[in-house]
Amino acid sequence: MATENPPIFRAVATSTRPLYQLLRCIDFAPRVHVQITEQGIRFTADLSRVMQGVSFLGSDLFYSYTVNLPREEGEESPTPVNFQIPLGSLLEVIQIFGAVDVATRAQKADQDSYRSNFRNYRPDAFSNHALGLAGTCTFLYTEEGDSFKITIEESGVKTTAALTTYVPEIPDEIPFDRDDMSFKIIMQARSLLDSLSEITPTSPSRLTITASRGSPYLSLAGVGDLGSSAVDFARGRDLMETFSIQERFSQSYKFDFIKHSTEGMRIASKVSLRGDRQGVLNLQLMVITEGDKHSFLDFRFVPFIQNDGDEDGGEEDEEL
Repeated sequence: MATENPPIFRAVATSTRPLYQLLRCIDFAPRVHVQITEQGIRFTADLSRVMQGVSFLGSDLFYSYTVNLPREEGEESPTPVNFQIPLGSLLEVIQIFGAVDVATRAQKADQDSYRSNFRNYRPDAFSNHALGLAGTCTFLYTEEGDSFKITIEESGVKTTAALTTYVPEIPDEIPFDRDDMSFKIIMQARSLLDSLSEITPTSPSRLTITASRGSPYLSLAGVGDLGSSAVDFARGRDLMETFSIQERFSQSYKFDFIKHSTEGMRIASKVSLRGDRQGVLNLQLMVITEGDKHSFLDFRFVPFIQNDGDEDGGEEDEEL
């Protein structure tokens, strides 16, 4: 009797909250490119090769993580598996996880007058978590070309969804030259988010980011049909943890694209803001998830081409 081949990928999570949070931050493209490696799963969203967002779910975010990747003859390392899926559908499925248990606890709380509001949503000695009976969410990819399956089992309810996988169209990575950077600034993600929130009401079409060695050091300026607004940052340890300038940097980017990264800023603790001499902007966000685990989101943006005498540039000039 032939032995059945083990699945290419199988991972089990007892909490999908960090997975949902990290994936939701790159939900701006119809499909995402998925790459399964021994270290974790890499999800890449791409918008017309002028913006890319990457969310990496490390193997340590899962209760168990098993891969059986193909290995080319003569190669020491296994070959990563690639495919595409609709991210919106995946988010809808994993969002189910936890909903049943929360609803059950809320119903019990309404029926039990002894429990105070403070205790209603906290696990007690008889909760699933305390008894080691917490639900599970299993990701399964059996073989190349197969569907990507998600099985959720919680409070006696089992749900399975199979997402169609598509032939991978591996997006060309927007080049960012780490060896030829103009500036690097590490700051609190909340500070950057707040500054963008101040600029948003003017409905800017583009955002100009300027970094220089002298005051104001870092400036964000939005320009749109309703006017313009700007936020300047004074150099200080309370605002900037790291400030390194090789040369003055000033580039403009489509504001709507920058806004796609703000969901990541809401859950991140720190952001590394970097620009290379080509003008490519790179945002790396550090997110501390459950269990004090560190995860990262990565965004890259291609600037408008700056034409002499043309302040507005043009939508057709977004690519370098």
